[in-house]
Amino acid sequence: MDRFTVAGVLPDIEQFFNIGDSSSGLIQTVFISSYMVLAPVFGYLGDRYNRKYLMCGGIAFWSLVTLGSSFIPGEHFWLLLLTRGLVGVGEASYSTIAPTLIADLFVADQRSRMLSIFYFAIPVGSGLGYIAGSKVKDMAGDWHWALRVTPGLGVVAVLLLFLVVREPPRGAVERHSDLPPLNPTSWWADLRALARNPSFVLSSLGFTAVAFVTGSLALWAPAFLLRSRVVLGETPPCLPGDSCSSSDSLIFGLITCLTGVLGVGLGVEISRRLRHSNPRADPLVCATGLLGSAPFLFLSLACARGSIVATYIFIFIGETLLSMNWAIVADILLYVVIPTRRSTAEAFQIVLSHLLGDAGSPYLIGLISDRLRRNWPASFLSEFRALQFSLMLCAFVGALGGAAFLGTAIFIEADRRRAQLHVQGLLHEAGSTDDRIVVPQRGRSTRVPVASVLI
Repeated sequence: MDRFTVAGVLPDIEQFFNIGDSSSGLIQTVFISSYMVLAPVFGYLGDRYNRKYLMCGGIAFWSLVTLGSSFIPGEHFWLLLLTRGLVGVGEASYSTIAPTLIADLFVADQRSRMLSIFYFAIPVGSGLGYIAGSKVKDMAGDWHWALRVTPGLGVVAVLLLFLVVREPPRGAVERHSDLPPLNPTSWWADLRALARNPSFVLSSLGFTAVAFVTGSLALWAPAFLLRSRVVLGETPPCLPGDSCSSSDSLIFGLITCLTGVLGVGLGVEISRRLRHSNPRADPLVCATGLLGSAPFLFLSLACARGSIVATYIFIFIGETLLSMNWAIVADILLYVVIPTRRSTAEAFQIVLSHLLGDAGSPYLIGLISDRLRRNWPASFLSEFRALQFSLMLCAFVGALGGAAFLGTAIFIEADRRRAQLHVQGLLHEAGSTDDRIVVPQRGRSTRVPVASVLI
């Protein structure tokens, strides 16, 4: 919600700070870059220390910084960028850790349902961000007040986390009661194991495509819809000194909320039903969602100059299909990665998906738009066409993400089985601390684990 409140008042921010499309895209890029850099730090801490206190501290800091960003004067745009970067502390502390708490409380189909409830927060929060941004601005007559809503909600979240949430033992719900607890391995051992896990790597690449598309649409869709209405003559242009129309932010926010709930719930339910007959159901549903969303997102852009109603219909279908991935991708990670390295896995999935996804996509879309406008006469039509052509990149990236999930389907069964055996104590990874002896093999000495020689 906090992240997309900014997108809901983006035209007003551009007017207040007197910036162009590329600088506007930089607001989101700076935040995501900070979030991406801090995620591995909190992933490491989340696998080793009390997760509840880490989340409480991160969200409290984020709330203070967000409140401070609403008091920045118009001549200090760089300070807005700095505060949006510091907001990444809160998201990094929460996004890497919270799913692992759910994983340690529930298993199997129940875990999938709980994750779907948790991941409703992404589309619903995004939609509420647009709605809060546009309506609070209209009521207060000043866009700064839109940034002062979520810090209060952050304080409530910290109090609830501290008073209600308990810290479950890592992996206990998945193990037999007579087995000893799992011990964490070194950070480098975690990274090596994750890099050799093809299901984790490929599903993370697929999720990167989701992040690229959603990051681009989240920041630019309301601005694109406003420019479309200007070209169609349905609304006056946003001129310097005027308050920009917020109706498209409100409508897009409602669509994001509805499609998010529908898409996440639909994806989890379809996957749950198909698992009984097809163990590769999860990645196949993700692939179907991404490959299906690409043509509808393209059509929403292509129809924008002819009919704003058709544009909204295609956006609705495309976002519904895109939202089918959120909870399923998290579930894939949790069952192909062992409990003691799940926070690290969450962190590096965040790094990869944001590094190649929404860390740069808003800025890239804005940069392409600015470059195209330089070659055309200055007009409202040129502004619309430049953003339209730059956003078409999202459909191509979505198709690439669908291909990555198809690749995940090839390896998913073997990787899930390997993780299950490890949790039950039936499979052990060879580490640098294992007792080893030297035996001859084809004329050369080779170091092997003692256990393999005894067998």
